[in-house]
Amino acid sequence: MSDTADPNQPVCALCGRAERLTRHHLIPRTRHRNRRVRRHYTLDTLHKAVIHVCRPCHSHIHRVLSEKELEREYNTLAALQGHPEIRRFVAWIRDKPPGFKPRSPGRRG
Repeated sequence: MSDTADPNQPVCALCGRAERLTRHHLIPRTRHRNRRVRRHYTLDTLHKAVIHVCRPCHSHIHRVLSEKELEREYNTLAALQGHPEIRRFVAWIRDKPPGFKPRSPGRRG
């Protein structure tokens, strides 16, 4: 395995690391049937509002923010990048090697 990054390897939308990516729905799927959501977004928008992030970033998003907060306030990549805890985590993990898995303190209560 080479130390140089493959330019064709997709990278995490948050930290920019070349990792195996997961799909993060900017408007959580659990909120898609909510009346407020249906009024504000088309089904097509709900299904296409997705970013690809690495597992550590994805887990951190859901640890820090509730489904309702994600739907109402953090439903864009720019909004997620502007959240102080997410920004701090991204700055920390950005330099970690591929495959690095941070220890998790558990979900937010």
